[in-house]
Amino acid sequence: MRLAGLDLTDDCLLALVTRLRRADLGHQADRIVDALMSQQSEVTLTPPDRVAILTVLDDPPPAGLEELRSVLLKEQAASEQTAL
Repeated sequence: MRLAGLDLTDDCLLALVTRLRRADLGHQADRIVDALMSQQSEVTLTPPDRVAILTVLDDPPPAGLEELRSVLLKEQAASEQTAL
């Protein structure tokens, strides 16, 4: 499945969902699980989804999620620059 334009393995998605649930971010975790269950190829992330994911991806992020964190941080920085 693709998140933020990146292909992620099921194991990486499971690790992300687990982190989201542990952080009481069940809505974002449910969106990913629902997409997996319905065999969607991509999940379009909303701004709150992006913030939630960055919240649970420490520095350094878990193996397999490094690129996702990097992409989301770059998008966040670009968004902040646009807002200025």
